[in-house]
Amino acid sequence: MKMKKILTVAAIAVFIAGTLYLLQCLVVPKYMGDVVEGNFMAEYYDSGKDHDVIFIGDCEVYENFSPQVLWDQYGINSYIRGSAQQLVSQSYYVLEDTLKYEKPDVVVFSVLAVPYNEPPKESYNRMTLDGMRWSRTKIDAILTSMTEDEQFLDYIFPLLRYHSRITELTADDFTYLFHRDPVSHNGYYMRVDARPAENIPEGRPLPDYSIDAAQMDWLEKIRLLCEENDVELVLIKAPSLYPYWYDQWEEQIADYAEKHHLLYINLLALRDEAGLDYQTDTYDGGLHLNLAGAEKLSRYFGAILQEKCGLADRRNEAPLSIFWEDQAAWYAKDRKMQEEEIAKEGR
Repeated sequence: MKMKKILTVAAIAVFIAGTLYLLQCLVVPKYMGDVVEGNFMAEYYDSGKDHDVIFIGDCEVYENFSPQVLWDQYGINSYIRGSAQQLVSQSYYVLEDTLKYEKPDVVVFSVLAVPYNEPPKESYNRMTLDGMRWSRTKIDAILTSMTEDEQFLDYIFPLLRYHSRITELTADDFTYLFHRDPVSHNGYYMRVDARPAENIPEGRPLPDYSIDAAQMDWLEKIRLLCEENDVELVLIKAPSLYPYWYDQWEEQIADYAEKHHLLYINLLALRDEAGLDYQTDTYDGGLHLNLAGAEKLSRYFGAILQEKCGLADRRNEAPLSIFWEDQAAWYAKDRKMQEEEIAKEGR
C-alpha cells in the first residue's frame, strides 16, 4: 500500500511537471514572425564548430556581413554570433561561450556598442540570453545584464515571465511548440528589400564624449580572453549611417587598438572603397545593409581578413565544401522567396 501511494504521488508529480513544461513551451516567444533575431543565438549550437572567423556584436555584424560570400569568394568558414542591442558585456560572455566549443583564428568585434552604457530593454536581453545554452557563462551573463525589473528566476522558468501570453497565442505558438525553422545564414539576417538612405540626421552635441570606463573594461576583457586563447581580435565599425558615430569615439577606439596592436577597421570611412551605394544597398534608410550591400561589404572585408590575418582558403576541404553547397541552396531559396514576396506586394 505504501509503495502504491509513492507511485501515485510520483505519477502526479510527473504529470504536473510535464503539464507545466508543455505550457512553458507554448507561451514562450517563438521569434518566427517579424522578430526572428530571437532565434539567432540558439542556432549556433547546431553549426559545425570549425570556424576560421567568429563575428560577435549587435546588428552591425548580423545584418552587414554574409558568411556565404566569405566562403564563396575566399574559402573563409565563418559564423556570426550577433544579437539585437548586444551589450559589450554580453559580447564578452558570448565569446566565452563560443570558446567552450571551438577556437577560431579570428574574432571580429563590432565596436558600436562600446560607447553606450545604458542597459537595453528586457526584450533585447531575452533575444541574446534565452538562446544561450545553460552554463556558468550564461548565468554570469544574465546576472550582469538584468534590468532592475527583471528576476533571475524568470530566466530559469520562463513560464513565470510569459504565462500571460496564454491569451495572446497565435498559430506559430503551436506550429513551433518543440522546434524552430532556421532563420539565419550562419548568423546572417538576409534582407533583399531596399529603401534608400535619406535625411540622415547629424549627431547632436554630447555633454561628454568620453567612453565609460566600465565599457572599456569589458572591451579589455574581450581582448584578454582572445589573447589567452591565441585568437586574433579584429575591431570593426560597420558602415551604418545611423546611429551616429562621433569622431571623438573613433579616436578613443583607434587609440585603444593602436595601444594593444589590434587591427581596427572603420568600414564607415571606407564605404566608398567597398563600393556601397546607399540608394540601393540598404533596406531601412541607412541603418543596415540589405543583401546587395552585405555581399559587397563581405567581398571587400574578406580580402582584408585574408591579407591581414593570413586565413587560408579552405574550399578544397570536401566536408566543408559539401556543407557550404547545402547552405548556398538555402541562401538562394531565401533570396528568391523574399524577391517573390516583394514583387507580389509591388514594392
